[in-house]
Order: sequence, then structure tokens, then C-alpha cells
Amino acid sequence: MKHIRLIFQGDSITDAGRDRRNYHNLGEGYPKFAAELIREAHADTDIEFMNFGISGNRTCELFDRLYPDGIAFQPDIISFLIGINDVWHRYSQNKIMTTDEQIALNYREILKRIKRETNAKIVILSPYVLDAEGTSHIRDDLSTVLPIIRELAAEYADVYIPLDELFDEAMKTQPREKFYSNDGVHPNENGARFIAEHYARAIKDLI
Repeated sequence: MKHIRLIFQGDSITDAGRDRRNYHNLGEGYPKFAAELIREAHADTDIEFMNFGISGNRTCELFDRLYPDGIAFQPDIISFLIGINDVWHRYSQNKIMTTDEQIALNYREILKRIKRETNAKIVILSPYVLDAEGTSHIRDDLSTVLPIIRELAAEYADVYIPLDELFDEAMKTQPREKFYSNDGVHPNENGARFIAEHYARAIKDLI
């Protein structure tokens, strides 16, 4: 039976309350639901899912732990959903001012290392901001970061999932406000399942 190792990497959206003592614990977010869908669609493949998302991480922190939480396991597929905290923390109590240029540099170095030190297929998911009060400034800042991530995805990724565009379209017909997220960033179960469905569909040709 074919064996594939897939790593989910990112921040709190990926972390989703996982047990960090066990990287096979996928938490309660999109990795859990994506794994269920992928296993169902690829029952003839032995797929090992690993979650290394850490809440609060920015691109620089992900770069710092990229070897022990990614490269060391030599995954066949690795996905990244990262970048919203680089923007969000500009407005936090500590006001960590990561510039767009630094985000681009950090993310590029992450992707270059994956390309150089593994044979993994790369999946990039875009960060997003949804319909919640008090997030318009974050959405404005993210609008200059998203083109950077799209450009990096075009250069390095095997699959790009534009969550910002997918959510924007979905919100046009959502049953109620905040259907996918209460704070505009962290998905509830509806949002996590939405991401998972697009994830499973997007990577089917990589398995």
C-alpha cells in the first residue's frame, strides 16, 4: 500500500486546540476534517497526518522551527496557512511591526528550505479576514500581504488555495452573519469544514 506523510503547518487556525505532545493529534479544526475527507477519498492509500500548527505563530517563528516541525520528518506533502498574525500583531498590545517586506522574506526562506531540503509537494493556503466588527484595519493591511503570498505560491507551491477569495464568495450567500467565524479569523466548525472541503478537493491530485 502506498504511504504518504502529510504535515499541516501554521498558526492557531491549524493548531485548533491540538495536543502538542502528540503530533498525530489533529485538533478540532480544518486538519481534522480535511483528514477525514482525504482518508475517505483515498482509502487505498496509507496517509499519515501530522499537525504542527502553533497558536500565535508568525512567519518568523515558523521559520525558526521549520526543521524540527517539518523538514526532519521528510513529508510527502506539507501545507502552510500562516501570515495573519504578522498583520494582527501590528495592533496587539506589544505592537510587533512585521513589515510586508519581512513577511515576504520569511515566507520565501521557508519555502526555499522546503524545496532544498525535502521532496515535499507544497500547499499554500491564503490567510483571510471575515465579517466581524473591528477587523477592517486588519483586512486593509492584509490586502497588501495577499499579493505577496500569491506570488510566492506561483513560484513555489504545487497547490494554492485562495481562502480569502473563497470565503468572500461564500459570505455572499451565508445563512447568517459570522456563519464561518465569530472573530473574523478563527473559524468555527462551519468555517473549519469549509476550509477542509476545499483543502481535500485541492490536493487530490497530489496523493
